[in-house]
Formats: sequence, C-alpha cells, structure tokens
Amino acid sequence: MNIPLKLVKMGNSLAFVVPKELRDGLRVELGDTIYATEGPDGFRLTPYNPDFKTKMDLAEKIMREDRDILHVLAQ
Repeated sequence: MNIPLKLVKMGNSLAFVVPKELRDGLRVELGDTIYATEGPDGFRLTPYNPDFKTKMDLAEKIMREDRDILHVLAQ
C-alpha cells in the first residue's frame, strides 16, 4: 500500500500530514510520537521506540545471567 504524505510549512519547520488510514494502521493519535528508523530500503515509521527494545533486550540478558544475584538483592 502506498500512502502519500504531503509536506506543509509549520512556522520555520516542515511537517507532513498523516492521513487517517495511516494513523489507523499505526494505531496512533494526536500527541503520540512516531519514530522513523533508517534501513537499507529507506525509512520505516513506527510508534515503537527502537532504543527501548534494545535496552529491554539487554535488561533481559542481565536478568537471565545474574538471576541469583538479583534474587539475593530482592530480599
């Protein structure tokens, strides 16, 4: 599916209008943040913060590796 995004001027910046079908597909609404991540084929729009996933993956690895230490600290 191709959805055109029109650039508009907002003060000294440019913005693009997000049509309803794209908002519905991303499940976003006014005030939400959308992240653009660059890949080999261009940019991808997502409502999920890619940095958060990286940090959570690292936290899960630490929790698995240091389970005994974390259990002692929790007491």
